[in-house]
Amino acid sequence: MSARRAPAAAGTFHKPVATREQAEAEVRGWTGLASRIAVPALHGQIALPDRQLLAYEDVFATGRCELLMGDVIALADRDPAVQPRLDRLVDGVCADLRAAADETGKRVPLAECIPDLYLDRIRPGGRLDRWYLRRDLPIALPHTGTALTLRELADFTLTANGRQLTLNIADIIDSLRHALAPDRRWLAGVTQGDPTEPNIADPLCWLDFEFAGRNTALGEAANLLWYMMALGGWLVPRYQPDVYARTLRLALPPLSCPRIDHLELHEGTRHIDVRYSWGTGAGRSAAITRALDGLRGDDGRGLEEIHTFLALRILGVIPAARLTGHDLLLVLIKLAESQDPLTAIDTFFAAQQAPHPHSGERSSHVPAPA
Repeated sequence: MSARRAPAAAGTFHKPVATREQAEAEVRGWTGLASRIAVPALHGQIALPDRQLLAYEDVFATGRCELLMGDVIALADRDPAVQPRLDRLVDGVCADLRAAADETGKRVPLAECIPDLYLDRIRPGGRLDRWYLRRDLPIALPHTGTALTLRELADFTLTANGRQLTLNIADIIDSLRHALAPDRRWLAGVTQGDPTEPNIADPLCWLDFEFAGRNTALGEAANLLWYMMALGGWLVPRYQPDVYARTLRLALPPLSCPRIDHLELHEGTRHIDVRYSWGTGAGRSAAITRALDGLRGDDGRGLEEIHTFLALRILGVIPAARLTGHDLLLVLIKLAESQDPLTAIDTFFAAQQAPHPHSGERSSHVPAPA
């Protein structure tokens, strides 16, 4: 998520950082990127008794950028004329990520990468343990009036849109923990570390360097793609509306509408049959497809092992206990699909176009003051 705050003075904003060590780590991350990709100028570091402040160029106040990626997607959802602008932005993001892998990439143990988004969350006692394994979370199954816990759900077979899947969360987390062992080697390059819609400005400029440094290429791809598929247009606006409104310039009402259209629970045979749809706006759908193509690389094989990192993004961003039964079941279905070896990446990210908003729709939000 973006850590961008309101500017402290014209042309500058001050980002608070808890400790001197964290501030210095962010400065090192920014320094490693500044000569290679578009970033705001860093004006300095200010020490206060209780925190550090990093003074960055405010790219909106200076006129260097106009909107954030999430805003451009929302506009393209509503107006096809915006699509070329969104295409250029997505192409630039993918080109920067590919260049990072090509120019600074090497295979290193996961322990040598920035730990926050992956290694810290999967380690024993980390976020996934707290959210999924230390409590048997009940899930209210839509259209049934019945609730099953996560452990009970593992004893059921599930058919989703005609495909048989397994929803054993404990087994999936155990598998992720083995795949993301600290000594497992991955291709990793020097990147911004959190490529999400609030952290990318248009014209292209990367923001927020809390996780900047050596990051896995597949982790970066998973972060970007899942944010575009589920977080930016659906889960963040629904469950973190203050974050959505604060971090985007326009914060237009999102058009994504994933939904469970039909569910039958067969308790005797311990089987659940689900039909679901994943509607998004036209601009978002086109951006996902373009990002997939842009991240694959010339040989088309760049995303073959993304499923491990994708599962951790699916599980590790918004606490499961905060989701409704309907939304949590949708998330878990996508999790199960991501771990099914028969799932093609294009099929996983396929979406249906959501109904177009009324032509007279206007946002109640205005661009944030520069």
